[in-house]
Amino acid sequence: MNWTLEVVVVPVSDIDRAKKFYAEQLGFHVDHDTAFGDQVRIVQLTPPGSGCSIVIGRGAVPDMPPGSLKGLQLVVRDITAAHAELVARGVDVSEVTTLGENPTPTPDPLDNVGFVFFGDPDGNSWAVQQISSRI
Repeated sequence: MNWTLEVVVVPVSDIDRAKKFYAEQLGFHVDHDTAFGDQVRIVQLTPPGSGCSIVIGRGAVPDMPPGSLKGLQLVVRDITAAHAELVARGVDVSEVTTLGENPTPTPDPLDNVGFVFFGDPDGNSWAVQQISSRI
């Protein structure tokens, strides 16, 4: 049986600011932005190439403190190119960092161990890891 992760709720304080960050700065696709009156709004965004989306909103999502989600992780084929794209989009992102050692040699020394880190405007934290074998 396959179990696929489809949605992660990301707690934010300002839906419009977060939507702009995820869509414009990170390049996530806006799947939908739906409001049911003044009390309920759901915005679903999906990273390019991902089968899992994030949801930001109010009313129909769990009530969590904004910025309390830590350690979300994206995977890319080329961490150096991903870093350059994030910088070009105005994201405050760390330099490429190597964490650990590969158990076996890889053609690219950053494969599996190359990371960058950033946070959204509320302080939810993200890592981006290079794993070329998955993409």
